[in-house]
Amino acid sequence: MSTPVTLFTGQWADLPLDEVAGHAARWGYDGLEIACSGEHLDVVRLVHDDAYLRERRDLLDRHGLGVWAISHHLAGQAVCDDPIDFRHRAILSSRVWGDGEAEGVRRRAAEELKMTARAARRLGVDTVVGFTGSSIWPYLAMFPPVPEAVIDAGYEDFADRWNPILDVFDAEGVRFAHEVHPSEIAYDHHTTLRALEAIDHRDAFGLNWDPSHMMWQNIDPVSFLTDFADRIYHVDCKDTRVRTPNGRYGVLGSHLPWGDPQRGWDFVSTGHGDVPWEDCFRTLRAIGYDGPISIEWEDSGMDRLRGAPDALAFVRALLWDAPTASFDAAFSAQD
Repeated sequence: MSTPVTLFTGQWADLPLDEVAGHAARWGYDGLEIACSGEHLDVVRLVHDDAYLRERRDLLDRHGLGVWAISHHLAGQAVCDDPIDFRHRAILSSRVWGDGEAEGVRRRAAEELKMTARAARRLGVDTVVGFTGSSIWPYLAMFPPVPEAVIDAGYEDFADRWNPILDVFDAEGVRFAHEVHPSEIAYDHHTTLRALEAIDHRDAFGLNWDPSHMMWQNIDPVSFLTDFADRIYHVDCKDTRVRTPNGRYGVLGSHLPWGDPQRGWDFVSTGHGDVPWEDCFRTLRAIGYDGPISIEWEDSGMDRLRGAPDALAFVRALLWDAPTASFDAAFSAQD
């Protein structure tokens, strides 16, 4: 198998993992990017319970599926976020939420990420995908005016909270792939540079490349690949459709729900939006990325039972073999 194509289970957490795996296997996926949510993967049990570890492995084997990465976006979000509020209560396990006191939630979220590194190693996986959270995202508009010192402190806070987590990742031989995403400490080119600088470019911290979050920010996803070629640790495929400007909507979404035709952009199933996928896949090959391609279904206008196999077929069509020789090599063989 040259490039495994996996299904990210985050949007399927309402179903048992066994059912999701059955769907993925029937559609022809090579494996799963397993989210640590729902009943899909409990990292504490995985670390401490040998029977649970065997059961999860047996489940994957029964369906003929591999796993190259696990994801813990939800706990990662709470590591740096400020404020911690009702939004986090809705996405966090009771183990992480506890009594809801903000700093306690952050500390427990950090411990959960450390446990996730240990769980990944037990499962034989070397990449954990997720979010970091951010204490300075609420200041995006920079009004009322925000002193530069506050932004500096936000990156220091990120480093202070994530370096101890990354120490455990290093000890386990596992890498963290941060998904560059609005609401995180790194959400575009410049904030990614600053986040890497804050942790002194340590190898344990890299990037999960998901172009859907770049498209609506007017970031070129192809240039992002070349700019951060040595930090692309994982790839998620999700698409974004950006509508023709009409003078009414902008990139911020206007607090309109997903799928509202008055929005300026929307997430859609891979292959149905504006991501320049062929350029992206050619560039991934050029920079030497050899990891899995994981499909993340998010589309308010397409059922996931249609979107997931449809996206798989689209991605497989782009994973053609590279030539074994230069296209102009034949000329040098002329008499």
